[in-house]
Amino acid sequence: MIILGKNIHITSFRVISFGFLFVILAGSFLLMMPFASKAPGSASFIDSLFTATSAVCVTGLVVHDTATYWTSFGHAVILCLIQIGGMGVITVAVALAMISGRKIGLMQRNTMKEAIAAPHVGGIVRLTKFIVKITIVIELAGALIMSPIFIRDFGIGRGIWFSFFHSISAFCNAGFDLLGIRGHYSSLTTYVTQPVINLVIMGLIISGGFGFLTWEDVLTHGIHFRKYRLQSKMILTITPFLIILPALFFYFYEYNNVSGSARFWMSIFQSVTPRTAGFNTADLASLSEPSVAIITILMLIGGSPGSTAGGMKNTTVFFLLLSSLSVFRRKNDTVCFKRRISDDTLKNASTILMMYLVLFLTGGLIISCLEKLPIHVCLFETASAIGTVGLTLGITPTLGSVSKLILICLMFFGRVGGLTLIFATSANPRHNLSRFPQEDVTVG
Repeated sequence: MIILGKNIHITSFRVISFGFLFVILAGSFLLMMPFASKAPGSASFIDSLFTATSAVCVTGLVVHDTATYWTSFGHAVILCLIQIGGMGVITVAVALAMISGRKIGLMQRNTMKEAIAAPHVGGIVRLTKFIVKITIVIELAGALIMSPIFIRDFGIGRGIWFSFFHSISAFCNAGFDLLGIRGHYSSLTTYVTQPVINLVIMGLIISGGFGFLTWEDVLTHGIHFRKYRLQSKMILTITPFLIILPALFFYFYEYNNVSGSARFWMSIFQSVTPRTAGFNTADLASLSEPSVAIITILMLIGGSPGSTAGGMKNTTVFFLLLSSLSVFRRKNDTVCFKRRISDDTLKNASTILMMYLVLFLTGGLIISCLEKLPIHVCLFETASAIGTVGLTLGITPTLGSVSKLILICLMFFGRVGGLTLIFATSANPRHNLSRFPQEDVTVG
């Protein structure tokens, strides 16, 4: 922590929050340039701010079709914002400082630790190098595999650009696409049965949503699962369930009238993409209400800590489920993989859940009242924003300025993190030696 004055303290949480805010504002002004959009004049500030926030917060919600509204310069700005937001503003800043030969001080190391949810400060520089390397390798591999398909469909120049754009967008869980040239807001619907595009995009989404610490465990320890961090064990355990169970529901209920391979690809893709990615291969507006509800829940859960994904995080849900099971079994401690989970972790998980639910419901109710739209449609939109997903039932481009500002705030909250914002705005904690008497209260 750095103290600038008597009442001014620069903490890691404030550096992270203001870092994201600075990049969003810088991106907004770049997108307001006359040569950034194809429309006469320039994009409005609210639309530029919305797009920049969506890109930096790797959400994917858009008020204009990305392919047809923005120019090549605008696309390049959006892609840079996606990359910065996906890796993390602090990660990119530390990486640039390392490249320039600057010494990484304790303040920068501690900020980096908070930004990527690392367990300790030690080895943070090495971890930063690992994050940069793994990001480049995975994104480059995804682009190379998809390039033959895109080159076949769009030519060499555009095909290569499309390959890199969609690979970065998918790994960063952003959901931005350039396929609107085939139909406004069409996303990947024209590739619904294309196995290469489906597999690569899903693989990139899952890879980005795993978290960089999980990737370090996998590459360091290989198949020796016992040596993994508890966090990595939890992520690798819950992730398959969050993919397979919804996919089975979509296959046997939602798409039971779809024939051929399309039924399989649509089911599995619509199960993966709510993990804060934002791509879609099917018309979401035509989904049944149960399917909309399931996708809404998946969007709120999101990806893993220290990843390119947003949401409450799957470990938060895992912690709460384990805590509930310990209560049901009348156990004093919450245990996972022979490790006891601290009460502070459980309190943080409960706080995060409460914050997400309050903001998700409040935002949806306000937008529904302002726009005179069905509440379930508005809740889908707010879940998509706070979960930094980018899926929509088609109402985002039609929203008014106030509703757009609500979604902007939710996207920022979802990417930076609720606890980070709370700690950034609150005073330093005071440790009191005295405690009030305890008294039990009946709940439930």
